[in-house]
Amino acid sequence: MLNQILTFLLDTLLGLFSLALLLRFYMQLLRAPFRNPLTQFLIALTDFIVRPARRVIPGLRGMDLSTLLLAWLVECALLAGTLALKGYDFSSVTGIAAGGMGLLALVEIVKTTLYIILVTVIMQAVLSWVSPHNPMMPLLDSFTRPFLGVFRRRIPSIANVDLSPLFVLVLIQLLLMVVTGIQREISILF
Repeated sequence: MLNQILTFLLDTLLGLFSLALLLRFYMQLLRAPFRNPLTQFLIALTDFIVRPARRVIPGLRGMDLSTLLLAWLVECALLAGTLALKGYDFSSVTGIAAGGMGLLALVEIVKTTLYIILVTVIMQAVLSWVSPHNPMMPLLDSFTRPFLGVFRRRIPSIANVDLSPLFVLVLIQLLLMVVTGIQREISILF
């Protein structure tokens, strides 16, 4: 019972912090509007750990690698904590366990990224119908433009209805199936 509570708390707190770091990384990468309240919240929430990490880990071509690496490390800590609470013995196969956790954390980052794209595409599609002048629209547009743009160039609107979100959602669902399969295969090693 106590292990379930601790696992839940660990998963919730570290999972949400990893999500915040990933959102901050993608907002900087995709040049999201800086004066948005969500952006300001994420910066305030993660700044205590990102600023010191930036002194050690340099950026690369406009990418904030320190934030991405921190998200990966938080995912590694989450996996290690969860496995430790389940009673996994790390002492016998330390190198394999560390490599497997690092790989699983990377797969979890990819999976979370796909979910971020999925949710932003759905939010933008709904808000474009319900409240097209919502203050969140510029932020959502900066997130979805690179993904929707690929389909918008090839698929014309039908009766002024943009079908590109539908194609992005189908593609993301297919990619999530592949990533979940890979995650299952890696998890078998543990």
